Amino acid sequence: MRLLMFLAALAASIAAFVTLAHNHEKGDIQVHHPWSRATPPGAKVAAGYMEIRNRGAQPDRLLSASTPAAQRVELHVTEREGDVAKMRQVKSYEIPARERYVLRPGGAHMMLVDIVQPLKKGERVKMKLRFERAGEIEVELEVQDLGSRQHRH
Repeated sequence: MRLLMFLAALAASIAAFVTLAHNHEKGDIQVHHPWSRATPPGAKVAAGYMEIRNRGAQPDRLLSASTPAAQRVELHVTEREGDVAKMRQVKSYEIPARERYVLRPGGAHMMLVDIVQPLKKGERVKMKLRFERAGEIEVELEVQDLGSRQHRH
């Protein structure tokens, strides 16, 4: 019985560590589950998604991002005009105080432009995020299946 309890506690600890390992924080900003989709051969762009939480009393702003996996990273939002969805590049993302900002397919996202090579499921792509208040935070995008609609552990 003790062995069973020990194994259950060990499994819970490992699960908690794995979850924390894919979360990043600096100051009042927390970045949860950064991820991307695998890309087909010949693709020139990829997208990055994540949840950004601001625990502070002041708003912050994500100003830019960079990665060695692409020539540049652009911040985009998707806007709907009737039945048509259009992507638009923005200068920053406002992260309100004590709230969260979610980057997801069909919404706000980071566009990795001129990727160096296709992204493959299971890889981790290093990315540096630059915030107005929190400064730089290094994260890793976990590459999911090509058609993923959300992050999967």
